[in-house]
Amino acid sequence: MPKQPNFLLFITDQMRADHLGCYGNRVVRTSAIDAIARGGVAFDRFYVANPACMPNRAAMVTGRMPSANGVRCNGIPLSLTANTFIDLMRLQGWQTAAVGKIHLQTMTAWPPVQRPDYGDRRAPPAGHGDADLIDRRHPDYMQEAKARWETDPDHDLKLPFYGFEHVDLTAMHADDVHGHYGRWLAARHPDPKSLIGRANSLPFKGISDFQAWRTRVPEELYSTSYIAERTEAFLRSHAAGGEGRPFLLQCSFNDPHHPFTPPGKYFDMYDPADIELPASFASTDDEVPPPVRLLRRLRDEGRNDREGWTIKAVAENDVRQAIALTYGAITMIDDAIARILRVLEETGQAEDTVIIFTSDHGDFMGDHQLILKGPLHYDGLVRVPFIWNDPQTRQRGGERSATLGSTIDIASTILSRAGLAPYHDMQGVDLAAASGPEGTGAREALLIEEDNQRAFLGFDRTVRLRTLVTDRWRFSLYRGVPWGELYDLRDDPTERHNLWDDPAARPVRDELTARLLHTVLHLQPQSPLPVGQA
Repeated sequence: MPKQPNFLLFITDQMRADHLGCYGNRVVRTSAIDAIARGGVAFDRFYVANPACMPNRAAMVTGRMPSANGVRCNGIPLSLTANTFIDLMRLQGWQTAAVGKIHLQTMTAWPPVQRPDYGDRRAPPAGHGDADLIDRRHPDYMQEAKARWETDPDHDLKLPFYGFEHVDLTAMHADDVHGHYGRWLAARHPDPKSLIGRANSLPFKGISDFQAWRTRVPEELYSTSYIAERTEAFLRSHAAGGEGRPFLLQCSFNDPHHPFTPPGKYFDMYDPADIELPASFASTDDEVPPPVRLLRRLRDEGRNDREGWTIKAVAENDVRQAIALTYGAITMIDDAIARILRVLEETGQAEDTVIIFTSDHGDFMGDHQLILKGPLHYDGLVRVPFIWNDPQTRQRGGERSATLGSTIDIASTILSRAGLAPYHDMQGVDLAAASGPEGTGAREALLIEEDNQRAFLGFDRTVRLRTLVTDRWRFSLYRGVPWGELYDLRDDPTERHNLWDDPAARPVRDELTARLLHTVLHLQPQSPLPVGQA
């Protein structure tokens, strides 16, 4: 019987596909990640199920779209009754572990933006105000929350946590990260709070201060270093006493997500003056949809919320600085991955380990003068790296795949490689089979969902949109507005020419409208299974 494989899944936070050398970037240094690609298959058309952290991470572990697993937007914890591919593997012999960011539950105490208006009617009884009676304000759904980690020294996760039987948690971003990392930092520095945040930052002469500061946290105490250290510790421990069990290890970095605070040498490793603006930064107001015009006007009138976490339009200097610091954070992650891969080799586990690399979503990073993330599905936000490096096929190495892949495929692909059947209503495909010589199960189109909990960007209700991506087209339909987006990705890869109102493109628009509907119907939940009579 062949030996069961290990799986090492690397995840970065808010990183575009084109911010890696193996995806064509000629500036950022990512030699370790590039080496993973040289020994594996890099997917050039891999897209998120939803371009926000919690919904896409929940889609990753369940293999189901946000509309099916219930995590439509940030702030909705994944149900503790939800099945995950991690739990499936744990129950069938794999040692499951997570180091770093998980974010299947909310990390902050921010109240929900959308609240019901009952008017003069009597409100439902306590606990009965939602269609689902799961109490997501229960402490079991606040296990990742910053307040609990900071106020209760005995607080910890209840294991297994969504299938992970071992966890070293890092939560939040920049230099202010909590969880197990916060306790690790406190054990190594007498006053960690004096290191953290803009108020404690070191001086720097940047061209922009947009959500950026030079952190006092030294490289060796930064969260990226902690994640590398704890991942190495797991690999050494497993090699010494894994009891013959294979492992599934998720190594998830909190960077390069904003605010931009790479430590030490990584802060000024890249000069903003050397950073080229993305081609679409030059797009005119006539080439962008109404929300982008609104954001540009708010910027030009000085009404931009530069410290907020939502999508915004920014100036050239802001973009150059953000990209340079993002590159620094990515190179630090790459150095951490190099450390981890050396330990994988040193412990004799590399030849039995499938290595996977991806990101939970991208960032506009200057596309159309935008930054961060929000309900506009430009390529830089929704297309992310996906690299599959398998010891069975490493001798071929360096392959590229144009197969349309989605976050929901990660669970199905790992389970298939492990020789395990999926559970009912998993919606992804096995990318290894889909991208192989026969192309079995390859899709002709994929769906991206977004259900934002804010009414903003000029919308009169919470923003809801659905995007269909095919080998050639990107088609986005928004709720409650007469406009939409249609781009020919082959002839217009920077998405500057919206064909929505072009009479010549009307047949394509009609065809894609029908295909979008059929895709939505195909992905309608089929769980739970019917129950027969006893």
